[in-house]
Amino acid sequence: MNYRINKQELLERLSVWESFLKRKVSLIACGGTAMTLLGIKDSTKDIDLLIPAPKQYKYLINILKQLGYKPVTGNGWAREGDFVFDLFKGKSIHTTELLDSPLKEDKHIFIAELNHIYLGALNYYDLIISKIFRSLSVDTEDCITLIKAKKSEIDFKKLKRLYYETASYDVSEDTVIKYFESFIEKLKKEGIYDEK
Repeated sequence: MNYRINKQELLERLSVWESFLKRKVSLIACGGTAMTLLGIKDSTKDIDLLIPAPKQYKYLINILKQLGYKPVTGNGWAREGDFVFDLFKGKSIHTTELLDSPLKEDKHIFIAELNHIYLGALNYYDLIISKIFRSLSVDTEDCITLIKAKKSEIDFKKLKRLYYETASYDVSEDTVIKYFESFIEKLKKEGIYDEK
């Protein structure tokens, strides 16, 4: 089995889901999945999708169960020998609670719309925030790659403001702020960011 999935393969999987859906489901890609769908990465090994509307989340889970998906991790659903889909409900990804619903127009980037599936990707700010909150080296590297690719579209003052506001609601506020400060130092060392 291939352990990575590219944009085309991911869209094909979702079109299979589409054929079983009778109601609308909005999916917002996060993490490496968002970066793959946005063309920043060629592929991802983790498939992370946020379903902001709780009723849609419940409906999708019921459909996936009918298709043979089983819970395999805290948020992960898979069929035997297949990719794990981490499905998050509401506006929380792993341990990060976003400030606003990613369904708001400026909080996501449109990717595709099928008959019953609306697919978007987190905006760059929420994508960076949710990855830096985890503080994994792979997430930090993904954020550096994202910033290199989209630097002209990212306002660092806005990123800092949103990050600190998001951190203010976290039980580990001081810790996640240190993660961000460390990330900014890496950007400075790479010559990507200058505070001027």
